[in-house]
Amino acid sequence: MQQADFVTLVQAVQSLESISLATRMSHFVGVPIEKAMAALPGHWSTITTRMTKAALKKALDGALYSLKSSPRVPSNKMHQFLAGLSGAVGGSFGITALAIELPVSATIMLRSIADIARSEGEDIKDVDTKMACLTVFALSGGGGESESADTSYYAVRSFLSKALSDSANHVAVHGFSKEGAPVLVKLLSAVSSRFSVPVSEKLAVQTLPAIGLIGGASVNLLFISHFQRMAKAHFTVRRLERRYGEELIKQVYTEIVTSNTDNKRKFFEC
Repeated sequence: MQQADFVTLVQAVQSLESISLATRMSHFVGVPIEKAMAALPGHWSTITTRMTKAALKKALDGALYSLKSSPRVPSNKMHQFLAGLSGAVGGSFGITALAIELPVSATIMLRSIADIARSEGEDIKDVDTKMACLTVFALSGGGGESESADTSYYAVRSFLSKALSDSANHVAVHGFSKEGAPVLVKLLSAVSSRFSVPVSEKLAVQTLPAIGLIGGASVNLLFISHFQRMAKAHFTVRRLERRYGEELIKQVYTEIVTSNTDNKRKFFEC
Protein backbone atom coordinates (compact mmCIF):
# COMPACT_ATOMS: atom_id res chain seq x y z
CA MET A 1 0.00 0.00 0.00
CA GLN A 2 1.27 3.46 -0.87
CA GLN A 3 2.18 5.67 2.08
CA ALA A 4 -0.40 8.33 1.16
CA ASP A 5 -3.17 5.72 1.08
CA PHE A 6 -2.05 4.31 4.44
CA VAL A 7 -2.24 7.80 5.99
CA THR A 8 -5.70 8.24 4.46
CA LEU A 9 -6.81 4.93 5.96
CA VAL A 10 -5.48 5.94 9.39
CA GLN A 11 -7.54 9.13 9.19
CA ALA A 12 -10.63 7.11 8.23
CA VAL A 13 -10.07 4.78 11.20
CA GLN A 14 -9.79 7.76 13.53
CA SER A 15 -13.16 9.03 12.31
CA LEU A 16 -14.98 5.70 12.37
CA GLU A 17 -13.61 4.60 15.75
CA SER A 18 -13.62 7.98 17.49
CA ILE A 19 -15.94 9.51 20.08
CA SER A 20 -19.52 8.38 19.61
CA LEU A 21 -22.32 10.68 18.55
CA ALA A 22 -23.99 10.21 21.95
CA THR A 23 -20.84 11.46 23.71
CA ARG A 24 -20.63 14.47 21.40
CA MET A 25 -24.24 15.39 22.20
CA SER A 26 -23.58 14.95 25.92
CA HIS A 27 -20.68 17.38 25.67
CA PHE A 28 -22.88 19.83 23.75
CA VAL A 29 -25.71 19.97 26.32
CA GLY A 30 -23.46 19.54 29.34
CA VAL A 31 -25.35 16.57 30.81
CA PRO A 32 -25.05 12.81 30.28
CA ILE A 33 -27.23 11.62 27.42
CA GLU A 34 -28.74 8.99 29.73
CA LYS A 35 -30.18 11.77 31.90
CA ALA A 36 -31.80 13.40 28.89
CA MET A 37 -33.16 10.03 27.72
CA ALA A 38 -34.72 9.38 31.14
CA ALA A 39 -36.93 12.44 30.68
CA LEU A 40 -38.67 10.91 27.66
CA PRO A 41 -41.92 8.96 28.11
CA GLY A 42 -41.30 5.21 27.90
CA HIS A 43 -43.41 4.68 24.78
CA TRP A 44 -41.35 7.18 22.75
CA SER A 45 -38.69 4.55 22.06
CA THR A 46 -41.16 2.46 20.08
CA ILE A 47 -42.61 5.53 18.37
CA THR A 48 -39.14 6.80 17.41
CA THR A 49 -38.17 3.44 15.90
CA ARG A 50 -41.32 3.43 13.77
CA MET A 51 -40.83 7.03 12.63
CA THR A 52 -37.15 6.42 11.88
CA LYS A 53 -37.97 3.54 9.54
CA ALA A 54 -40.65 5.61 7.79
CA ALA A 55 -38.24 8.54 7.46
CA LEU A 56 -35.57 6.37 5.83
CA LYS A 57 -38.14 5.05 3.35
CA LYS A 58 -39.10 8.59 2.36
CA ALA A 59 -35.43 9.61 2.15
CA LEU A 60 -34.68 6.73 -0.23
CA ASP A 61 -37.53 7.84 -2.46
CA GLY A 62 -36.34 11.42 -2.91
CA ALA A 63 -32.78 12.13 -1.78
CA LEU A 64 -30.88 10.60 -4.70
CA TYR A 65 -33.27 11.44 -7.51
CA SER A 66 -31.66 14.58 -8.97
CA LEU A 67 -27.98 13.94 -8.21
CA LYS A 68 -25.79 13.45 -11.27
CA SER A 69 -23.12 10.75 -11.44
CA SER A 70 -20.13 12.94 -12.31
CA PRO A 71 -17.73 13.41 -9.32
CA ARG A 72 -17.50 16.85 -7.73
CA VAL A 73 -16.61 18.44 -4.40
CA PRO A 74 -19.42 17.64 -1.93
CA SER A 75 -21.61 20.53 -0.76
CA ASN A 76 -21.21 19.82 2.95
CA LYS A 77 -21.83 23.40 4.11
CA MET A 78 -25.06 23.73 2.13
CA HIS A 79 -26.40 20.47 3.55
CA GLN A 80 -25.38 21.54 7.05
CA PHE A 81 -27.29 24.80 6.61
CA LEU A 82 -30.41 22.96 5.43
CA ALA A 83 -30.19 20.45 8.27
CA GLY A 84 -29.73 23.26 10.79
CA LEU A 85 -32.78 25.05 9.37
CA SER A 86 -34.82 21.86 9.65
CA GLY A 87 -33.67 21.41 13.25
CA ALA A 88 -34.57 24.99 14.10
CA VAL A 89 -38.13 24.43 12.91
CA GLY A 90 -38.34 21.12 14.75
CA GLY A 91 -36.85 22.57 17.92
CA SER A 92 -39.34 25.42 17.97
CA PHE A 93 -42.28 23.00 18.01
CA GLY A 94 -40.76 20.42 20.36
CA ILE A 95 -41.32 16.69 20.47
CA THR A 96 -44.53 16.74 18.42
CA ALA A 97 -42.64 17.98 15.33
CA LEU A 98 -40.42 14.88 15.05
CA ALA A 99 -42.71 13.09 12.58
CA ILE A 100 -42.42 16.08 10.22
CA GLU A 101 -38.82 17.12 10.88
CA LEU A 102 -37.19 13.67 10.83
CA PRO A 103 -38.04 12.72 7.21
CA VAL A 104 -36.79 16.13 6.05
CA SER A 105 -33.54 15.81 8.04
CA ALA A 106 -33.02 12.21 6.90
CA THR A 107 -33.48 13.21 3.25
CA ILE A 108 -31.00 16.08 3.58
CA MET A 109 -28.47 13.83 5.31
CA LEU A 110 -28.87 10.99 2.77
CA ARG A 111 -28.37 13.46 -0.07
CA SER A 112 -25.23 14.77 1.62
CA ILE A 113 -23.98 11.20 2.17
CA ALA A 114 -24.52 10.43 -1.54
CA ASP A 115 -22.76 13.66 -2.46
CA ILE A 116 -19.72 12.53 -0.43
CA ALA A 117 -19.90 9.04 -1.96
CA ARG A 118 -19.79 10.58 -5.43
CA SER A 119 -16.70 12.62 -4.50
CA GLU A 120 -14.94 9.36 -3.54
CA GLY A 121 -15.52 7.89 -6.99
CA GLU A 122 -18.76 6.00 -6.31
CA ASP A 123 -21.41 5.73 -9.02
CA ILE A 124 -24.51 6.95 -7.22
CA LYS A 125 -26.73 5.35 -9.86
CA ASP A 126 -25.35 1.96 -8.85
CA VAL A 127 -27.55 -0.04 -6.48
CA ASP A 128 -24.60 -1.09 -4.29
CA THR A 129 -23.66 2.57 -3.76
CA LYS A 130 -27.22 3.48 -2.80
CA MET A 131 -27.26 0.68 -0.24
CA ALA A 132 -23.82 1.77 1.04
CA CYS A 133 -25.21 5.28 1.52
CA LEU A 134 -27.99 3.86 3.66
CA THR A 135 -25.40 1.95 5.70
CA VAL A 136 -23.89 5.23 6.95
CA PHE A 137 -26.96 5.80 9.14
CA ALA A 138 -25.93 2.72 11.13
CA LEU A 139 -22.51 4.16 11.97
CA SER A 140 -22.37 6.00 15.29
CA GLY A 141 -18.65 5.72 16.04
CA GLY A 142 -17.09 5.05 19.40
CA GLY A 143 -15.70 1.56 18.81
CA GLY A 144 -12.06 2.32 19.43
CA GLU A 145 -11.81 0.39 22.70
CA SER A 146 -12.91 -2.89 21.14
CA GLU A 147 -10.39 -5.73 21.28
CA SER A 148 -12.43 -7.95 18.96
CA ALA A 149 -11.01 -9.04 15.62
CA ASP A 150 -13.96 -7.23 14.10
CA THR A 151 -13.94 -3.54 14.96
CA SER A 152 -17.23 -1.73 15.43
CA TYR A 153 -17.14 -0.46 11.84
CA TYR A 154 -16.62 -3.85 10.25
CA ALA A 155 -18.99 -5.42 12.77
CA VAL A 156 -21.74 -3.11 11.50
CA ARG A 157 -20.90 -3.94 7.89
CA SER A 158 -21.00 -7.63 8.69
CA PHE A 159 -24.32 -7.22 10.47
CA LEU A 160 -25.82 -5.52 7.43
CA SER A 161 -24.08 -7.51 4.69
CA LYS A 162 -26.75 -10.17 4.17
CA ALA A 163 -29.57 -7.62 4.08
CA LEU A 164 -27.50 -5.38 1.79
CA SER A 165 -26.79 -8.21 -0.63
CA ASP A 166 -30.39 -9.40 -0.81
CA SER A 167 -31.72 -5.85 -1.12
CA ALA A 168 -29.25 -4.90 -3.85
CA ASN A 169 -30.27 -7.93 -5.92
CA HIS A 170 -33.95 -7.16 -5.47
CA VAL A 171 -33.71 -3.41 -6.14
CA ALA A 172 -31.59 -4.03 -9.25
CA VAL A 173 -34.58 -5.87 -10.73
CA HIS A 174 -37.57 -4.10 -9.20
CA GLY A 175 -36.27 -0.65 -8.21
CA PHE A 176 -37.28 1.15 -5.02
CA SER A 177 -40.99 1.18 -5.85
CA LYS A 178 -41.82 -2.13 -4.14
CA GLU A 179 -42.19 -0.79 -0.63
CA GLY A 180 -43.52 -4.08 0.64
CA ALA A 181 -40.64 -6.16 -0.71
CA PRO A 182 -39.39 -8.34 2.18
CA VAL A 183 -35.69 -7.83 1.44
CA LEU A 184 -35.92 -4.04 1.30
CA VAL A 185 -38.00 -4.03 4.47
CA LYS A 186 -35.31 -6.23 6.06
CA LEU A 187 -32.55 -3.79 5.13
CA LEU A 188 -34.49 -0.74 6.31
CA SER A 189 -35.31 -2.54 9.55
CA ALA A 190 -31.65 -3.43 10.13
CA VAL A 191 -30.45 0.13 9.53
CA SER A 192 -33.31 1.84 11.35
CA SER A 193 -32.80 -0.40 14.41
CA ARG A 194 -29.38 1.23 14.82
CA PHE A 195 -30.23 4.71 13.53
CA SER A 196 -33.23 5.02 15.87
CA VAL A 197 -30.86 5.03 18.86
CA PRO A 198 -29.10 8.33 18.00
CA VAL A 199 -32.46 9.70 16.79
CA SER A 200 -33.92 9.01 20.25
CA GLU A 201 -30.89 10.67 21.84
CA LYS A 202 -31.28 13.65 19.51
CA LEU A 203 -34.96 13.91 20.45
CA ALA A 204 -34.13 13.73 24.15
CA VAL A 205 -31.57 16.54 23.84
CA GLN A 206 -33.99 18.77 21.91
CA THR A 207 -36.64 18.39 24.61
CA LEU A 208 -34.35 19.63 27.37
CA PRO A 209 -35.30 23.02 28.85
CA ALA A 210 -33.78 26.03 27.07
CA ILE A 211 -32.82 24.05 23.94
CA GLY A 212 -35.64 25.27 21.71
CA LEU A 213 -35.17 26.74 18.24
CA ILE A 214 -31.45 27.60 18.40
CA GLY A 215 -30.62 24.37 20.21
CA GLY A 216 -32.58 22.34 17.66
CA ALA A 217 -30.53 23.85 14.86
CA SER A 218 -27.28 23.18 16.74
CA VAL A 219 -28.20 19.57 17.48
CA ASN A 220 -29.07 18.96 13.84
CA LEU A 221 -25.78 20.55 12.78
CA LEU A 222 -23.95 18.25 15.17
CA PHE A 223 -25.97 15.33 13.82
CA ILE A 224 -25.30 15.91 10.12
CA SER A 225 -21.63 16.79 10.75
CA HIS A 226 -21.22 13.41 12.43
CA PHE A 227 -22.76 11.47 9.55
CA GLN A 228 -20.81 13.49 6.99
CA ARG A 229 -17.65 12.47 8.85
CA MET A 230 -18.82 8.83 8.90
CA ALA A 231 -19.67 9.00 5.18
CA LYS A 232 -16.28 10.46 4.24
CA ALA A 233 -14.46 7.72 6.17
CA HIS A 234 -16.79 4.93 4.99
CA PHE A 235 -16.43 5.76 1.31
CA THR A 236 -12.69 6.31 1.72
CA VAL A 237 -12.44 2.74 3.02
CA ARG A 238 -14.55 1.50 0.10
CA ARG A 239 -12.33 3.39 -2.37
CA LEU A 240 -9.22 1.77 -0.89
CA GLU A 241 -10.94 -1.63 -0.95
CA ARG A 242 -11.57 -1.22 -4.65
CA ARG A 243 -7.88 -0.45 -5.15
CA TYR A 244 -6.22 -2.98 -2.84
CA GLY A 245 -8.92 -5.56 -2.12
CA GLU A 246 -11.34 -5.86 0.81
CA GLU A 247 -9.30 -8.42 2.77
CA LEU A 248 -6.08 -6.37 2.81
CA ILE A 249 -7.82 -3.16 3.83
CA LYS A 250 -9.79 -4.91 6.59
CA GLN A 251 -6.55 -6.48 7.89
CA VAL A 252 -4.66 -3.16 7.92
CA TYR A 253 -7.70 -1.36 9.41
CA THR A 254 -7.86 -3.87 12.27
CA GLU A 255 -4.11 -3.59 12.87
CA ILE A 256 -4.43 0.21 13.12
CA VAL A 257 -7.25 -0.12 15.68
CA THR A 258 -5.32 -2.70 17.69
CA SER A 259 -2.21 -0.52 17.65
CA ASN A 260 -4.17 2.51 18.83
CA THR A 261 -5.78 0.47 21.63
CA ASP A 262 -2.41 -0.90 22.77
CA ASN A 263 -0.91 2.59 22.79
CA LYS A 264 -3.78 3.91 24.93
CA ARG A 265 -3.38 1.02 27.38
CA LYS A 266 0.37 1.64 27.72
CA PHE A 267 -0.27 5.36 28.29
CA PHE A 268 -2.67 4.73 31.18
CA GLU A 269 -0.39 2.07 32.68
CA CYS A 270 2.53 4.53 32.89
